[in-house]
Amino acid sequence: MTQDYSAVTELMHDETVTHSFTKDVQLPDGKTLVLLTLDNGLDHKKPTTLGPSGLIELRAELEKQAARAKAGEIHGLAITGKPYFLIAGADLSAVTRLSAPEHATAMATLGHRAYDLLADLGVPTFAFINGLALGGGLEIALACNYRTVSTTAGALGLPEAFLGLIPGWAGVYRLPRLIGPENALKVMVENPLNNNRTLSGPAAHKLGVADALFEPADFIENSVKFAGSVLSGELEVLRENSVDPSDPEVARRWLDAADRAEKFVDAKLSGATPAPYKVLEVFRKGMTLTQAQSAELEIAALTELMATHEFKNTVYSFLDLVQKRGKRPAGAPSAKLARPVTKVGVVGAGLMASQLALLFVRRLNVPVIITDLDQSRVDKGLAYIHGEIDKLQTKGRMSQDAVNRTKALVSGSVTKEAFADADFVIEAVFEELNVKKQVFAEVEAVVSAECILATNTSSLSVTEMGKELAHPERLVGFHFFNPVAVMPLLEIAATQWTNESTVATAFALGKNLRKTTVRTKDATAFVVNRVLLRLMSEVQAAFDEGTDALTADTALRPMGLPMTPFTLLSMVGLPVAQHVNESLNASFGERFAISENLGKLIDAKITTLWIKDDKGAQILNPEMDGLLSFGDKPSSKEQILIRVQDALAEEIGLLLAEGVVAEAADVDLCMITGAGWPMHLGGITPYLDQVGASDRVNGKKFNS
Repeated sequence: MTQDYSAVTELMHDETVTHSFTKDVQLPDGKTLVLLTLDNGLDHKKPTTLGPSGLIELRAELEKQAARAKAGEIHGLAITGKPYFLIAGADLSAVTRLSAPEHATAMATLGHRAYDLLADLGVPTFAFINGLALGGGLEIALACNYRTVSTTAGALGLPEAFLGLIPGWAGVYRLPRLIGPENALKVMVENPLNNNRTLSGPAAHKLGVADALFEPADFIENSVKFAGSVLSGELEVLRENSVDPSDPEVARRWLDAADRAEKFVDAKLSGATPAPYKVLEVFRKGMTLTQAQSAELEIAALTELMATHEFKNTVYSFLDLVQKRGKRPAGAPSAKLARPVTKVGVVGAGLMASQLALLFVRRLNVPVIITDLDQSRVDKGLAYIHGEIDKLQTKGRMSQDAVNRTKALVSGSVTKEAFADADFVIEAVFEELNVKKQVFAEVEAVVSAECILATNTSSLSVTEMGKELAHPERLVGFHFFNPVAVMPLLEIAATQWTNESTVATAFALGKNLRKTTVRTKDATAFVVNRVLLRLMSEVQAAFDEGTDALTADTALRPMGLPMTPFTLLSMVGLPVAQHVNESLNASFGERFAISENLGKLIDAKITTLWIKDDKGAQILNPEMDGLLSFGDKPSSKEQILIRVQDALAEEIGLLLAEGVVAEAADVDLCMITGAGWPMHLGGITPYLDQVGASDRVNGKKFNS
């Protein structure tokens, strides 16, 4: 076997091998259960992954156990992982080296050769899912006959559609038969394309992915008891969600679910990347196939997808940017300079402020106090926070004790004296400079000299806010994105006065809040809003010049953006977008032109350009009839696309020249984590390089 795959193992010669360690466990009735543990020998912060050498070793060990099973020496085999991990999937950074089709095919085949033995070892097999199980990690569990899962196991899923692949080690075949086609497509398509959501242990158990759910303290012990009960015949495992696609009713559900999923993918991606469509293609065809026949389709699909630009772009975006650069942000001071934060103050009790307070109390587990102008606003903010905590309990994500403790840590006040002993105070009030300056003057009067002051401004000058402070060195921009709980990015903006201790504390807080942090210069709208508003300004300008709304709004579909410009405009809010654009116009001039039409919509209190008619079709808001005025220079979709590409290349070029961030990779990271820029495009600057905009506008590429 090793000789057959020597070319692949050589290409991935630096693989961190996940080894297969086995030991015999004697069950009370005298039967023998083999416990196989997957471990790469690294500390518990480093996930286990599977490359060719690890798969070859696993296959070889399973062949030994299959021989023992045939000889009657063992009665079952269970597979588990080192603490916190089952398997995090295939080693993607190494997989990108498999450019030759035969190498990609070999890697795809290796997984099947190992996993197929688990499915048919000659004795029952069990997966004890003790921690993270993604992609090939969940597929190894699906290959087993039975599964248990820990209540604290996080991140279970099949994210391949998000990464540019398919669940090609039989996940696309086994999962829908186990939990039903609708649930399976949620796991394989909907979750990956919705910010790469995953399942918790309890959620996986509820769907039927796992047969039993145990607490972590005695997880292995109870899982072994479960296996013993199955092997002795004392326990019969029933699976309410499992289906047989040969049943005509199930077949109908299967195809209906695929059709609904395809509409979902179309709405998300507009055909811009092939992987999700390939998942659906293999899913549909696999309905009437055997597992071995489906494996041939899966191997062919993986071979094809591994060669695409979209896969390589996604791996760069996910691994190099989000996983590596996102965890080692450029310009972050030494963490040793960070000061402890034991109490947080939030100025404001509106929606954004309440979201911030909720995030701080959940992630930091320290007292958080919100303030506002009157008690009714404070009460409303507290009610929102308590309501969101209750929702987490309803979803099984918090225990009653945790709910009680968390609620007790949040309080409210109508006076800023409540911040006297706070270590960190952030404002989230109305986006007007004088209002924010007044807030900081009032806060500074009551807090200690060491307390850090932070602003969540999206477009105003942090420097201007600090000019009149007694201690401007402790003021920092701390810009979140909405919704706060979902969007990963946190832009940290230092002024000319901000000291490194303040910046270090901001980065440490961001890490504890589980955010992707990027250091930016204090420049209007920082990175994401500046780039996005330039994009939206160009589309708005084309609309004002006489391009029909549908053409203008759909011209960027080839990019596969998460939403159209006009949809984004409605979501952000027309007044907010106009306010940010006005700030950018004041700083950078007519590159950010002020739209008279947008102003008219705001004056008329119109909140959206598109509405649904009685049949659910999207139509222009009739409230706009006769309200707007247009030029006589309409553009085609192709013209708008090139116009936007060139505008983005110009704006990012200027942004980098001004030193707003350290490198182009930071712009890419900001746009992926703050604006949902599609990973299959490889980051915004590689995309602009690939379509020629960088050369057209700047005379050079952003990335060489």
